[in-house]
Amino acid sequence: MKEFDDLINVVRKLRAPEGCPWDREQTRESLIPYFIEEVHEAVDTIERNEIDKLKYELGDVLLHVVFQTVIAEENNEFSFQDVLKTIHDKMISRHPHVFQKDREYTPEEANQIWEQEKSREKREHILDGIPQTLPALHRSYRMQQKAAAVGFDWDNVDDVWKKLDEELAEFKHALASHDTDEIENEFGDILFVLVNLSRFYNIHPETALKRSNEKFYRRFNAVEDHYKQQNRSMQEAGLEELDAVWNKIKQDEKK
Repeated sequence: MKEFDDLINVVRKLRAPEGCPWDREQTRESLIPYFIEEVHEAVDTIERNEIDKLKYELGDVLLHVVFQTVIAEENNEFSFQDVLKTIHDKMISRHPHVFQKDREYTPEEANQIWEQEKSREKREHILDGIPQTLPALHRSYRMQQKAAAVGFDWDNVDDVWKKLDEELAEFKHALASHDTDEIENEFGDILFVLVNLSRFYNIHPETALKRSNEKFYRRFNAVEDHYKQQNRSMQEAGLEELDAVWNKIKQDEKK
């Protein structure tokens, strides 16, 4: 595609001796924060359904893919052809149910095949392909998905509920011991079981928590605005009054 080649040539020129001083001094490591930021901006645009803006955000993400590959070219490590061939071959190898189709498959079966094919790749352990830099809830979700794909999973959701009760009891026991490390460990176990629970109900925990965060952000700002309009301080109101204002805002949202 001509447009893709044009973009590659732009980045190559920016990196050339006569190019941009800032772009020339960048390394693959120095670009990581910007790369992550651009991915988050693209995700934010998708969640806000801002389709007209999405093409710009996806372009920014693509720019970083090109930038990283140009750096690899400069180091004689790999080329754009290598990147494209790798992902092309991977998509085919992980979709035998499409390219070697013998019957219809459910989405669950397709995902299981994906994980099984991925496990054949040259990794020492099944979970090694999950980045440690992922947000903790998302990483838990992906680890549990991969474990489930090879049969390491609860038989039914009732077992997960029982495990949650067990972990809550252990957390209360840790609280009584006043052992801060144990308290933190047991609280982490509760969160991990909740992620397992979310899987059984087809809820992504990261998405669910993000929605709750946004809901709290919106409602707390509304409480703050309420007191600003009255030229009053929230600190002077007291918890009972603040809670009453919060509940009114909550009810108004549901109308």
